[in-house]
Amino acid sequence: MINVNQLRNGTAFEVEGTPFLVLKYEFTKMGRGTGNIKVKVKNLNTGAVTTKTFITGNKVEEINLTRKKMQFLYQAGDQAVFMDATTFDQVELEAELIKEERAYLTEGLVVEVLFWEEKPLSIQLPVKIEYEIKETGPGEKGDSATNLYKPAVLANGFKVKVPLFVKTGDKIRVDTRTGEYIERISN
Repeated sequence: MINVNQLRNGTAFEVEGTPFLVLKYEFTKMGRGTGNIKVKVKNLNTGAVTTKTFITGNKVEEINLTRKKMQFLYQAGDQAVFMDATTFDQVELEAELIKEERAYLTEGLVVEVLFWEEKPLSIQLPVKIEYEIKETGPGEKGDSATNLYKPAVLANGFKVKVPLFVKTGDKIRVDTRTGEYIERISN
């Protein structure tokens, strides 16, 4: 058992037989009362993201997730297929469990697959992923030094806002935590 004060981003715990992964941790204390721990968590059985609130001093059962680096191969119906590059073992994950991460998946992308008791439950994406711009509108001449953004469609179909100077065919980095443009990659 661990104290809820020790929950941090990436910590896995169990409540009533259900495994959760902490996505965001927040401590609040108002006035004289006890503090509250508010965590945004992902239910590893269903993929649903919810918020749980605990009173300071509560305890939860910590679980150990095994993390394996695996390569995304393809999507087959309701399954996403990943492969361990060293053993060539393949694992299938329900698409519903990784619905938020699915938009970032491209063939060959290496991710961490999270296992609990030998069962694959979720994936963790790299923080930054590179994509090619498949389609975007033209930027206006002289506007490249401003903070104006235009919509763009990436090679995997994901939509993101990019600065006006980014053109179709450019490669960019995207933050997978927020879905936002980070930078253009020099060729």
